[in-house]
Amino acid sequence: MPYPIPPRSAYLHIPFCHRRCYYCDFAVVPLGDQARADQGPGSRSIREYLSLLHREIAAAPVGPPLSTVYIGGGTPSLLCPDQIAALLDALAEKFGLQPGAEITLEMDPATFDCAQLSAVLSLGVNRISLGGQSFDDSVLEQLGRRHRQHDLQASIDWLVQARRDGVLQSWSLDLIQNLPGQTVAAWEEQLDQAIASQAPHLSIYDLSVEPGTVFDRQRTLGALKLPDDDLAVALMDLTTHRLAAAGLSRYEISNHARPGHASRHNRVYWSGAGWWGFGMGATSAPWGERLARPRTRAAYAAWLDSRPEENVAEVGLPLDDQLLVGLRRREGVTLHGFDADALVRRWQPFVERGWLQQRAGRWCLTDPEGMAVSNQVLIEVILWWEEVSERTAKAKSQSYPLS
Repeated sequence: MPYPIPPRSAYLHIPFCHRRCYYCDFAVVPLGDQARADQGPGSRSIREYLSLLHREIAAAPVGPPLSTVYIGGGTPSLLCPDQIAALLDALAEKFGLQPGAEITLEMDPATFDCAQLSAVLSLGVNRISLGGQSFDDSVLEQLGRRHRQHDLQASIDWLVQARRDGVLQSWSLDLIQNLPGQTVAAWEEQLDQAIASQAPHLSIYDLSVEPGTVFDRQRTLGALKLPDDDLAVALMDLTTHRLAAAGLSRYEISNHARPGHASRHNRVYWSGAGWWGFGMGATSAPWGERLARPRTRAAYAAWLDSRPEENVAEVGLPLDDQLLVGLRRREGVTLHGFDADALVRRWQPFVERGWLQQRAGRWCLTDPEGMAVSNQVLIEVILWWEEVSERTAKAKSQSYPLS
């Protein structure tokens, strides 16, 4: 099936942080709490990295004007407004920006003030993703975060005012659930504060303990007490119903929005469409085939010297990727057009448990039960795809025996 449209979205990775959070396994470079982009600790590292990032953007294939841009990290709000402006100018020069393009910047409550927010918005940034994670100071300390509740509340107040003034189209607040020691009552209090923040979009992420993180080491030592499956489902159920009652509907496993405030950029990923990715550790898929950049600065710089060309194939994302990302969405996926009997058989236990259902010809995770245990369903997609791939490879080897 031909790839439908050329990519019109770009992700830029800014790897720098003050410190690495205890749950983080992203491609980041901690610079210390005193780091600044304009001068002082870390400023030289930031400038040198940005020169590499500009170089990659300039060398990209030509494409149509961008409808969404997402500057993530790391902590992009560590950058000066002039540095952010230069990146947007580079994208505009290379691709162009469509009128009304959604331009998102991730911001950390410990890294900006009202004046910096105003400067960023004056550049054309019109959506902010605020990394709050929790309103509880003890939880923030447990996560290794630098900011505290008063920083988060001040950031929220500035964003609410900016939206009221008409200079900010939308913003999102990130929170983490299923944390060590979390209770239903404590999580309900977090949701109450999130709703009171007036955020038109909430991203509620389940804690994932990744190899090599501080949390991973704590778990190995038996010092990380995580919620069991029953509590995880109860927390998800509470999230679904409290936010829905407040007018924020779930449109993807981790994302809830008021009408008109869903992230256009993130929907590109979940729809299986293509996107440009730039920067250390970033992944791109402009023509369907994913291409990941190295996760260290030195390796990224070397990669730029001998970077492979993006594969201009007309196949779109592989089928397993389409299913994996599609199942995260409220609308689910369709299995028409290929033999999926084996996959449906694998899914039958989940249907019987009420985690998965077929609705209007599409397979969807139920909310909240299926969404809370989505990884178990997605694993079966991976196992099914491995079987399909093995059968395909075997059939090809029998059709074309080696001489």
